[in-house]
Amino acid sequence: MIDVSIIIPTYNRLWSLPKAIESCRDTLLNIEIIVIDDGSTDGTAEWLAQQPKLTVITQHNLGKDWAVNAGMAIAKGKYIRFLDSDDWLLPQSTDELFAHAEKYQLDVTCAGYQVFNEEKLVRQIEWTVCDDFLAQQLGECDSSHYSAYLFKKDFIKDVPHRQEYGSRDDRKFIIEVALKNPAIGYISTRTLAHRQHKNNRLQSSAGLNNLVDNMALLTIYKTTFAALEKENRLSARYKQAAANQLWHLAHWIAKADINEGEAIYQWVYKLYPGYIPASNKKLALLYKTLGFGLTERMLRGMRIFKTPAAK
Repeated sequence: MIDVSIIIPTYNRLWSLPKAIESCRDTLLNIEIIVIDDGSTDGTAEWLAQQPKLTVITQHNLGKDWAVNAGMAIAKGKYIRFLDSDDWLLPQSTDELFAHAEKYQLDVTCAGYQVFNEEKLVRQIEWTVCDDFLAQQLGECDSSHYSAYLFKKDFIKDVPHRQEYGSRDDRKFIIEVALKNPAIGYISTRTLAHRQHKNNRLQSSAGLNNLVDNMALLTIYKTTFAALEKENRLSARYKQAAANQLWHLAHWIAKADINEGEAIYQWVYKLYPGYIPASNKKLALLYKTLGFGLTERMLRGMRIFKTPAAK
């Protein structure tokens, strides 16, 4: 019986993959480490072939989500952890998550995490205690990082990672899990080291991809609200939680499409008429006094003015 399957998708991450894999081995549990090489060209395949006690899948650069789903398809563990190959697990964290999950018969066991700039610790994120997991995932409060979680495999086996959501795939995944009303618990120990770095990521959100990812996030909220309405579960609390994200999303999307941004802004106040953002107070005042569209046009003009002319 495998206690935990740890699924690691990777693409040209030989510079960080060894540390990610080694961190998984700090456990007394019966685990399996599944590494999915998404067509790396940096020697990853050759290195993996020399490593003991790994299950390796090779695919032809199909993307992170196909990789994770391939790992899930063969995972034998009672529980699942997901790990990006540029991050690492904190010592004995899998054991602590597992013990808590077993004791309380949990579907999802949560925890906080640490943030590193390369190898330097810069921030520690505590788990935020919340009495509604879906509200937390919709934006009511911080929801940590899903690689800090432990998932019961039988509970998530029908929830795939979806390629069409780009770098928002984990957000889509965790909201779909939350919609299923899992039994939730948490430990106070931080369980993940999340690395900030300047190398390419499996899913980039720069430039045009940034707009695509923001539109994907908007689609997540629309489909989630449609599902909640269908089940008569769309509460005022969920609307308010979503407003925390959608208000800022309106501004981000307006950088490329002011009309779409304004439509989202209007939706926020239809969902929650009294919404007041906790941050960006000056921007909120401009929206109120000048209107969303005029404010964003002014900001666009300022950005153009500040952009150096091409030589």
